[in-house]
Amino acid sequence: MSSDAVAGPDGKLRCPWGVSTEDYLAYHDTEWGRPVRGDDALYERLCLEAFQSGLSWITILRRREGFRAAFAGFRIAEVAAFTEADRERLLADPGIIRNRAKIDATLANARELAGWQAGELDTLIWSYAPDPATRPAPRVLADVPAVTAESTALARDLKKHGIRFVGPTTAYALMQACGLVDDHLAQCTVRTARSGAARD
Repeated sequence: MSSDAVAGPDGKLRCPWGVSTEDYLAYHDTEWGRPVRGDDALYERLCLEAFQSGLSWITILRRREGFRAAFAGFRIAEVAAFTEADRERLLADPGIIRNRAKIDATLANARELAGWQAGELDTLIWSYAPDPATRPAPRVLADVPAVTAESTALARDLKKHGIRFVGPTTAYALMQACGLVDDHLAQCTVRTARSGAARD
């Protein structure tokens, strides 16, 4: 895969991973790097990033609707009420990744988060968004880190608050996916379109 921005099917330059499959193209153009707010929405991303650990993101992306169906749309209050029978159902569900440790972490995290104040998860995660002015746009994929000081601190804080299965790498992937950082390459059409809109 090229490390520079490459032309997509419409001729516009994009991050190279974003043009490798149709699924990635839609996700790259409409979701990745755009701000995600709200406890349930962030819980979903937290869970999916944890399930992705050790796998390719396309594996998770193609099962996303299966995950949503299995985990009650990732509504924290509903997942927190799941029973042992629900756990056994999840372990047998071919529409998701049937990893016992990841399923258990997803359920435990929902039970933990159900006791938090509304907006508390959103506030905690977004408190680690770095100042965009301190982050130059990456020009090639090698400029994009896998871990940062902020993601390490975020992972540590989540763990301190009882949230499981989120290390510094997973936390950084979450930050990228939810728009805390913008890692679209400098020449990527998504970044240039945003820059143009900001100037207007």
